[in-house]
Amino acid sequence: MPRLSEVTAALDALWPAHRAESWDAVGTVVGDPGAEVRRVLFAVDPVHEIAEEAVRLGADLLVTHHPLYLRGTTTVSAATFKGRVVHDLIKHDIALHVAHTNADSADPGVSDALAGALGLRVLGPLVPDTSDPEGRRGLGRVCEPTRPLTLGALAEAAARALPATAQGIRLAGDPEAPVRKVVVSGGAGDSLFDAVRATGADAFLTADLRHHPASEATEHGPLGLIDAAHWATEWPWCEQAAAQLDEISDRHGWELRVHVSKTVTDPWSAHFDSTGAPN
Repeated sequence: MPRLSEVTAALDALWPAHRAESWDAVGTVVGDPGAEVRRVLFAVDPVHEIAEEAVRLGADLLVTHHPLYLRGTTTVSAATFKGRVVHDLIKHDIALHVAHTNADSADPGVSDALAGALGLRVLGPLVPDTSDPEGRRGLGRVCEPTRPLTLGALAEAAARALPATAQGIRLAGDPEAPVRKVVVSGGAGDSLFDAVRATGADAFLTADLRHHPASEATEHGPLGLIDAAHWATEWPWCEQAAAQLDEISDRHGWELRVHVSKTVTDPWSAHFDSTGAPN
């Protein structure tokens, strides 16, 4: 069985910590480097429900996309919900490792997994990593459909391919507009509108689109917008990352069992169609 230090070294090779944004908090949060790892669980959020799932599974390592302590802390008291996660993980000898923005910009990264789930062909990164001589790393992905597609059909494909959430899929633009070039970005993407427009894309699929940036984007030109839940756009990365670790495990002869959590940790729990009219 590999030691935790060996497994995290393999994960760091996939998603080096130095490639994370300066404000990010990635790497190993809790865990004994010398502990044996037999079972690994991948999830998006390090919330208590996922920690409980790791305990039930008998996992030795939990790998999440989102950090537990993004802005630091002065306490790990079990009286706080994040402290309770730490206590439960340590009590059951479960390590926690985070790959966040270093996984966003990796090759393959979060947006590659999103494009793959939608059946899109990746052409390259939206915002290339200037330190990558091959030009394959970076934020977002510029893609093309593998068959003729409309904006509405792309939104319907997202609704079928991504995990179900209360939000579902929102669309801004003409559903019948043809889509020849698509930009996808897992997670919040409305800071990328300038870069998206520069590609000449017909559609931008991302999450957490706010009113003003989305409104300005639609006024600026015919760019179609598809807005999915943040969690849903990043969940495909868990399957991709698990497959990568499986491959590493096979190569090293490790006897790892790798799992992907299907627990929906999107915070929104219900959706009601609006029926009112302006007075």
